[in-house]
Amino acid sequence: MSRNALCVALLFSLLAVSSPLAQETPQAKQPVSVGLYLGPPFVIQEQGRFTGMAVELWESIAASQGLQSQYRPYPTVSALIDAAANGEIDVAVTNLTITQGRAQRIDFIHPWFDAGQRIMVNEHQGTGFLDVMAGLRDAGFLRAYAWLAFVIAVATVSLTIFDRKFDPAFPRRWRDGIAESFFSIMSVAAGKASGRKNVFGWIGRVWQGLWLIFGIAVLAYVTSSVTSVMTTLSLTNQVNSLADLPGKSVGVFTGSVSEDFARNSGFDRQSFPNIEEAVAALRDGSIDAIIGDAPVLEYYAHTHPEERVSVIGGLFEPDKYGFGLARNSP
Repeated sequence: MSRNALCVALLFSLLAVSSPLAQETPQAKQPVSVGLYLGPPFVIQEQGRFTGMAVELWESIAASQGLQSQYRPYPTVSALIDAAANGEIDVAVTNLTITQGRAQRIDFIHPWFDAGQRIMVNEHQGTGFLDVMAGLRDAGFLRAYAWLAFVIAVATVSLTIFDRKFDPAFPRRWRDGIAESFFSIMSVAAGKASGRKNVFGWIGRVWQGLWLIFGIAVLAYVTSSVTSVMTTLSLTNQVNSLADLPGKSVGVFTGSVSEDFARNSGFDRQSFPNIEEAVAALRDGSIDAIIGDAPVLEYYAHTHPEERVSVIGGLFEPDKYGFGLARNSP
């Protein structure tokens, strides 16, 4: 091959190699798909934008790496983890507890927050009017109260008939007479002298004394029964610590570590997608307590004083939060 032919061949070879390289241009980084689960104070949605401790931490990391984020909210923690596991999102950002089971499905960054579980209860747990009435019914006291009401009604009518016949000053209209007799009977039932006119001398006074003793006994019975029921409710219905939860209905968050803990502990549990629905169930008595991440429960109680809920007991099941990634994510 001549010298000129060799140069031409070498030139074409270089052009063939350099042509695809010349066509390659640096590509801009693709936006990162970021999955979120709303859990104030870590992930908050305000006026169409996301903020909170976890979001601000992620945005700081993203800014240092020159990454753009596209946020996608998910309704439950389990849905967020599933999305990260199957590559639907690049990173899961929330107060995501690092557990062995989750680490078998997704990768985690280094822990960035220490937390644990606590219990939320209704401030007026077990002491409302309906709770007391239910306790009186279950203890059989309402039936006794019904008999007392029957005796009071019969005594009122009998006293009205008696006074209309023997006391000329007694009101003649039945409505007024019934009211006067009812007041006298209830005064005796309350342990007070009725102040009625005595028309039968010493026999009448003895009779009034016997009625007064009866009234004191009735008052003592009602007071003791209500007190005993309220004491029982205080001892059996109220939740003051983790030890009080067996036998109670407990609210947890779907796919959370609190749900796993309640299941493993054998608690009667109801799952809710978010804290708002769980608190609504707590307020209407559908559940007795809520188990959840301590910072989330504490933040909600602090920012919603009108809900009249309290976070009680010490921290249990301590854990750590980390952002989640698909396995072997670059």
